[in-house]
Amino acid sequence: MRILTLLIALVLCVGIAPPPVQAQGGPLRIVIDQGVIEPLPFAVPAFVAESAEASRHAADIARVIADDLAGTGLFREIPQEAHLTRVTSFASPVQYADWKAINAQALITGAVALDGNGRLTVKFRLFDVVSEAPLGEGLQFGGPVESWRRVAHKVADQVYGRITGESGYFDSRVVFVAERGPKNARQKRLAIMDYDGANVQFLTDASSLVLAPRFSPDGGRVLYTSYESGFPRVYLMDIATGGRRALDEQPGSMTFAPRFAPDGRRVVFSISQAGNTDIYTLDLASGQRRRLTSAPSIETAPSFSPDGSQIVFESDRSGSQQLYVMPDGGGEPRRISFGQGRYGTPVWSPRGDLIAFTKQNKGRFHIGVMRTDGSEERLLTSSFLDEGPTWSPNGRVIMFTRETAGTQGVPALYSVDISGRNLRGVALQGAASDPAWSPLLP
Repeated sequence: MRILTLLIALVLCVGIAPPPVQAQGGPLRIVIDQGVIEPLPFAVPAFVAESAEASRHAADIARVIADDLAGTGLFREIPQEAHLTRVTSFASPVQYADWKAINAQALITGAVALDGNGRLTVKFRLFDVVSEAPLGEGLQFGGPVESWRRVAHKVADQVYGRITGESGYFDSRVVFVAERGPKNARQKRLAIMDYDGANVQFLTDASSLVLAPRFSPDGGRVLYTSYESGFPRVYLMDIATGGRRALDEQPGSMTFAPRFAPDGRRVVFSISQAGNTDIYTLDLASGQRRRLTSAPSIETAPSFSPDGSQIVFESDRSGSQQLYVMPDGGGEPRRISFGQGRYGTPVWSPRGDLIAFTKQNKGRFHIGVMRTDGSEERLLTSSFLDEGPTWSPNGRVIMFTRETAGTQGVPALYSVDISGRNLRGVALQGAASDPAWSPLLP
């Protein structure tokens, strides 16, 4: 394609593809396994306000788009004070020489309008400065003015997709556990936010301990574990209405570690009963329960493959905490983790090619990834306590919990890309843990 696409393609191949090969007479596929990648420089001039009411939002929308792209580590913004020209009309021809002079390779221009009914319209165009040509057609998005950040994320997703050839992940949300109070008496409640930490809303109060929220495939419901009865129990919540119900209430049992099946009709989770913990599925419509494991060991943290045919989980059946994969209907599991240390909290990538996990070894915690057969294990992070990975909708970024050491240690949310680059904290006020990424919003 054009040079922009080629440059980004090199970055996206970091550490996740076979060694470079060259087909007879074909192009060389370059794979950069280590080293520093120079982010692609781009410019986002202030969007044009096409009405007086839109002027306040024009600059904010351009800023969110720039932050989304720069936050990936694949792009580097050229600040507006370095621009040699101003864009005063969406229809103006691009002065490519001015953008080449400041070494911009991608240019994003846009305009914002706001009508009398409070409806916002944002249109944008993307240009390849090197080849002096547009990348795709201009597009526009609309919505109520209060959704201006969502509109900005949608534009950024389009830009990311046109340059990389992959879907973006900016127009998505994360459900997590918001925490406050001392470490030995911490209050926890469910919260939801934009992927970048904006627009935080609380879904529960702090009257009972909550853990491990997980999105449904359509992003409209959340599973989580609550201790409001005194024992861990799985609940299902509708985000729009706040309505919720307990799942599979069995006397004398504890339920926890839930996740949806890809079809959204079943839930997989752990049940602890009479001192034994095994994995079950539950049909949400009929309430029918099916036992998938039967062993004296502890089986928990199940996660479906994207096609729903397999489940990865953690078990101590071998004498230490390790990862196993079994068919979705149960059956003999096969162990896939064989490195030093203990493995837990496995999560299947939405792309189906990798499994993320938490690893503990020699007093350190790591977030890592491996192929679904356990090969090519790579550790992406290392700290006093890193745990609980969750995948971005496009399978390129992992968010997780990092907690600082000591009695005053505080958990926070971080993200890292699957090459181990671009480790970043999520901008939030207060402590946070247990993130779960939604699919792209409809």
